[in-house]
This record gives sequence, C-alpha cells and structure tokens, in this order.
Amino acid sequence: MQLDQGEKPAVGIAQDMGKGLRRILAANPSPMTFWGTNTYLLGDRRIAVIDPGPDDPDHLRAILGALGPGQEISHILVTHAHLDHSPLAASLAAETGAPVLAYGDAGAGRSPMMQALAETGLIGGGEGVDADFAPDLVVCDGERIRGDGWTITAHWTPGHFGNHMCFAMDETVLTGDLVMGWASSLVSPPDGDLTQFMASCARLRRLGAVRFLPAHGAAIDDPAARVDWIIAHRRTREKAILDALYDGPLTPGDIATRIYTDTPARLMPAASRNVLAHLIDLMQRSLVVPDGTLCANSHFRHSSPQCPAS
Repeated sequence: MQLDQGEKPAVGIAQDMGKGLRRILAANPSPMTFWGTNTYLLGDRRIAVIDPGPDDPDHLRAILGALGPGQEISHILVTHAHLDHSPLAASLAAETGAPVLAYGDAGAGRSPMMQALAETGLIGGGEGVDADFAPDLVVCDGERIRGDGWTITAHWTPGHFGNHMCFAMDETVLTGDLVMGWASSLVSPPDGDLTQFMASCARLRRLGAVRFLPAHGAAIDDPAARVDWIIAHRRTREKAILDALYDGPLTPGDIATRIYTDTPARLMPAASRNVLAHLIDLMQRSLVVPDGTLCANSHFRHSSPQCPAS
C-alpha cells in the first residue's frame, strides 16, 4: 500500500518541514529511490545535515546554498551506508569541517548469521553499498547528540541495512529507509536482515512518534498505522512463501514469480532478494531448510512434513 505522496518537491530547493527542519531533494530518482533522496537540515545557526545523499556536486551546492547569514554546518549524520545516502558526507565534511556521525562503517551492525553468510560469498548482496564509508564519530544506540538549540536521539534500527539508524527529535523521527510511505523497504541479505528488520519496526512503533520523515517520499502523519501495515504486510508475505513451498522445493526466484504477481519485471530481482530474506529468517526459526549449502539460488523446503493451514 502506497500512501498519498502529494506533489513532488522541487529538486535542490530547501523546503520548510516545521520543527526547525528543512528538506532538500536530491536529483537521483529511480525505482528504488522514488523522487530521490531527502536530505534534512536541522537548526537555526549551527546546522545538522542528515543523509547528505549521493556523490553529486549539484546537491552539495544546494546544501551549502541553503545556509543563510550566520549559519554553518556543525554535524553530518548518516542513517546508513547506501550510495544514495552517505557518499556526499566526505565532500560536505571537507567543505565545512563538520564531523560525520553514524553507527559504524558499511559492515557494522550485521548479525552473526549475516556476517557468516557474507563471508561465504554465496548469497550475493551489496546492492548500492558505499563500501568505503566510515564515520568520523561512531554513534551508539540511544545516544543523544546535542547541537545549537537541538537534540537528536539516535536509535540503531538494523534490518534494511546493518548500520541503519533512525534519528528522533521529540515526536518527529527521521526514519531513513526503514519506514517509508511510497513503498515497503528492500531487505537484501547479507546487508539486509529480515529478523532485525521486524524487530526494528516494532521498536520504532514503541517510540510513539507523531510524524515520520523518511529518506524518500513524503512525510508520514500516522506513523503507528504505517508501521502496523508494514509488519502485517511482511507476515502476509511470509505466509505466501510458506504456502508456495507446499508444492515442493523452490528457489527464491521461483517463489517471487508466484507471489509478486503485480510487480514490474524490472523490480523482480529486488523481489527475489526480499523472498531470500524471508527464507533466511524462516530458516533461523526452523521452519524451512535449504537443499545443500545456502546460496542465493538454493531450493528451500519445509523443515518437516506438514499440511497447509486451512
């Protein structure tokens, strides 16, 4: 379910989002980024920049050009190390002297399971990863980052990506790619982890926010309902995957073809990765097993004979 996204904002123009926040849209639209990346600026004098975005000189100029008299950038925060979020951080830091803050480098935050899978090299992944990303300052889960007239609480929310963080300011939360209104998030192992994703969504739900500002698309003004829908949507996908396996062992691609019936062909590789993420989660819960060594094209089957639920 896509929420109403309203009118696309102008690229490169700072838009007031209230509560001391402004948004600048980067010129990187795609099937995976919607209109493009939302870069947020917080503060009146010493400014925090959240998700500087892709390595684009025009976007760098737009961020710097949004600074008014007496304003300077004091902090650069990154939700996660994907190429549409973190690469411009280095150039922005070089221009301003501001430190880059994040949970860790591009490999930080992986669960032991995903780290082990990454080391085998058999399940692929790495889509759009900024492999060279490393912050100047590592931010801990729950840490409060204080600036000039603003405070951000950082919440480690892995699932879409291991080093993913959401940033909360009172009842407004910048959700990065964990929760968006235009689409559900891609979860692609080993950088994505569905077990972590579901836990992070539940944690975000408990924050009691009144507004989400995602890194792509429009603001979400009913956060609880959106998180509830995402969790229910994933549970529905899980059931469909388990039901498909009653016909016998299938690969993630086979299952994606069966259950993503309305998905455009160009997005089917991403759908297959989402299915793989579900299968790995189900494997960890002893509900499915791969035939042979786990890889991206493994055939999966139910772990024990059973009948479809009525």
